Parts: sequence; C-alpha cells; structure tokens
Amino acid sequence: MSSHQREFLCKVLVVGDLGVGKTSIIQRYVHNIYSQCYRATIGVDFALKILNWDQDTVVRLQLWDIAGQERFGHMTRLYYREAVGALVVCDMGREATLQSVERWKEDLDSKVCLQNGRPIPVILLRNKCDQLPAGSRTRNLKEMGKELGFSDCHLTSAKENVNIDEAISCLIKEIIANDEDSQPTSDPNTVGPSLRSLNSKGCSLCAR
Repeated sequence: MSSHQREFLCKVLVVGDLGVGKTSIIQRYVHNIYSQCYRATIGVDFALKILNWDQDTVVRLQLWDIAGQERFGHMTRLYYREAVGALVVCDMGREATLQSVERWKEDLDSKVCLQNGRPIPVILLRNKCDQLPAGSRTRNLKEMGKELGFSDCHLTSAKENVNIDEAISCLIKEIIANDEDSQPTSDPNTVGPSLRSLNSKGCSLCAR
C-alpha cells in the first residue's frame, strides 16, 4: 500500500425474508460460488471481501447476513449498529417477500443512520430473476424503489450471477461519497468507526 492510499472498512447489512437468497448472493459475490443446499442463517453471519477499488483506494467490505427470521425484532438494532449501507433482498417468485420490502426499509431507517442524520444508502435486489417466466409482466422496479426511498434497485440472480457485482459496486460508490460529505453527530445510532480511512501503517485517521 502506498503512503497516499486510503483503506475503508465498510459494514453492509444484507436483509430480507427467509429464503430470498441473501446467503447465496453473498457467497456468489465473495467466493463466486453457488449452491442450492444452504441452510437457513441463524441470527447473523459474516463475510469479508477486499477490493482494490481504484489506484488510491482499498475497500474492506464486511457483509452482515441477517437471518430472515429476525423479522424486525429487537436484536436487529444491535446487528445494524455502525452499518454504512444495506441491501434489501426479495424473491421474484414470492409476492409476500416483495410486500415485506417496505417494512425492512422502515426498520433500517428507524435504527441506523449516517453521521449527518440521513438514512444509510439501501439498494433493493429482486433476486432469482432467472426464474422469471418469458413474457411475464412485473411491477416497475425503479418506480417502486423510488417510492420507498431506495438508493437504487436491481434484478439479480445468484444462480446465474446476474447484476450482483453491479449492485454492490453501486452501493460502495454511494458509501464512499457519503463518507466524504459526513459530519459528526451525537446521535447514538449513527455510524462511528465502521467506515475508516487508514494510512499506510494501518492506523486509523478518523475512527473515534
């Protein structure tokens, strides 16, 4: 790492109902593998991916796989703490999971925010798009996402590796942009050291 290179540690939440493919998306993104035999996540799981974002920036992306059974429970406040971004996942073939999207977004907005008090960036993923029947009609994804306050929306498939990298790259861009504009606050729910800029010796420049 050069003396001018920045290193960011970003905590990103991956939430959504049980069985929508959260773990599959994370495994596809981090390890480029897919399996139909994943067991349901209990509580929370973690994965880390290190990205050479550009010539001057390294991103250590910490993905928190939140169990769908949590269903907006009291433990999610602890899991959400210090997150700087999130992915909300629903299943293309299960309308009930789409109906839960708004509640997941509201839960995130009520429990975590940026240092400037604004909501963390959240991207909506409609997963399993490979199962979409030819010629079928779906609700306008971008329009729905805009109505609900999502930063962006993507049709994805962990099985076929469709739009996973693109969606997460979009989220990272917004996280880095927000860090450059962030202001300190006394709100206990705001992010602290989860997005850190490190110098070449590995010591924190902005963590408190």
